[in-house]
Amino acid sequence: MAELLRVPEVAAGATEVILSEWLVKTGESFSNGDPIAVVETEKAVVEIAAPADAFLLRTLADAGTEVSVGSPMALYGSAEEKDGDLDDMLTGLGVSASPVTEAEPRREVPDTEAESPGPTEDPPPQRIEDTGVEEQEATGAEQVPGDGARLFISPIARKLLRDAGIPAEGISGSGPNGRIVRRDVESLIADSRSASPVVQTPPEQAPAAVQQEARPTPSTAGFTDVPHTRLRRAVATRLTESKQSIPHFYLTGRAAVDDLLALRTQLNEHSPVRISVNDFVLRAVAVAHTEVPDANVIWTDDATRRFDDVDISVAIASDRGLVTPVLRAVQGRSLSSIAAAVKTYVSDANAGRLQQRDLEGGAISVTNLGMYGVPEFSAIINPPQSAILAVGAGQPVTRIVNGEVAIVTEMTLVLSVDHRVIDGALAAQWMQSLVAALEHPLRLVV
Repeated sequence: MAELLRVPEVAAGATEVILSEWLVKTGESFSNGDPIAVVETEKAVVEIAAPADAFLLRTLADAGTEVSVGSPMALYGSAEEKDGDLDDMLTGLGVSASPVTEAEPRREVPDTEAESPGPTEDPPPQRIEDTGVEEQEATGAEQVPGDGARLFISPIARKLLRDAGIPAEGISGSGPNGRIVRRDVESLIADSRSASPVVQTPPEQAPAAVQQEARPTPSTAGFTDVPHTRLRRAVATRLTESKQSIPHFYLTGRAAVDDLLALRTQLNEHSPVRISVNDFVLRAVAVAHTEVPDANVIWTDDATRRFDDVDISVAIASDRGLVTPVLRAVQGRSLSSIAAAVKTYVSDANAGRLQQRDLEGGAISVTNLGMYGVPEFSAIINPPQSAILAVGAGQPVTRIVNGEVAIVTEMTLVLSVDHRVIDGALAAQWMQSLVAALEHPLRLVV
């Protein structure tokens, strides 16, 4: 019997996702567990797995549309049902046969039209279409008054433009019929960051006097409003909730890392992938969690959850915003394995290929601003984790070593801790173990 494929909750608390693309065409078969569609959340691109061996009978949501979690996105069934009455099947399942489209106006009204003193029988000077197929006016022929033009734009491209504060008019699209697609917007945004903030429009598309700025126009009051991106809103909400609901406390450790830096130089002469100081820190965190297992926990409403493996989130400032993918079972990884995994995550984050599962799990995060020369800082815990380690830059300081004054390279480490599950003494014991591992780095390679 034909069944509905519904939009799953791919991220905790998510109510809407953007259907990025279908990986299976209507009428094609798929096997249980095969990826059949791709959806986008605020932080990741997630593949939707097939629930059974079946055929894709009909899609109920177009690629590029925003769909609600739990809503039907497709109808699937057996080979025999491919030739059946799909409308009747959908009706029997209580679903409309019409595809899901974005709950937004299909037409955007220019300012000049909004200020018009009265209605007009002429067609609007511009239309922005959500579909990839050019549509006719009710009269059966497309009419474009004056220099006006019809613009075709995918919903996801329109959202990216809106988030960046860039108008759609005057942009050349590379899709069918000149449709503006996601890659056009991403390329435009990237170009605007390194070149002039003005988007040059070809003469045949718009008059030279109607060139649009690629960035929000500064107001006469002396400020500029830059619209929030979806990712920026998600980060803001999450961190606000963290500071409001998690009782943070902080403690600081300082590690002499001269031996670590010397060992890193030697290892990089033979390692297949370049190892960073942060890779050593990640390995040291795994050692500290192994030696102090009571710190490898998180708070839940009903219990303290203790993990068997040491999974660590790594803060990455990607081209798309801050993300924290999780390295799995770091206690069993080599330094070169950690380095390779982090580099892969950085590449995936910049390309928007991170999956939701890459962002879930772990009890601690590591964030490092040492490469920017920041000597010391504290960070906000990434819920539901119980701690985050802020790593500063190594600085030359004087220490008493074997009774003599010496200059050593010292790294400052600030641990933010959830006091609900980790007490001060336990956190201090964990920090002691971390500093010892960093100051005796051979422990990190055996």
